Amino acid sequence: MAYIYLLVAILSEVAATTALKRADGFTHPLPSAIVVLGYGTAFYCLSLVLRSLPVSITYAIWSGLGIVLVTLAGAVFYRQMPDLAAWIGMGLILAGVLVIHLFSRSAVLS
Repeated sequence: MAYIYLLVAILSEVAATTALKRADGFTHPLPSAIVVLGYGTAFYCLSLVLRSLPVSITYAIWSGLGIVLVTLAGAVFYRQMPDLAAWIGMGLILAGVLVIHLFSRSAVLS
């Protein structure tokens, strides 16, 4: 169940961060509401994840996947296309998340 909460936390944070640009300093109500609800949901779910996963593993997965997904959202919604170096860097981030998840005994539910 921890990984489901982690996925919800990641997706909520990505939605909130993506909406933050459209909120324009919290001057637009709908994107502003998405920001507040998204971050609130993300941190609540993250707190549930930390009941059973170590904070270091949780944060590595949350931030790593969040970086990649926010970059993809920026490309889709705002046409902010990363260059080759950025794509390589994000590939390395994803590789790191996979190494942690697949090979680290620290990632096992406690």
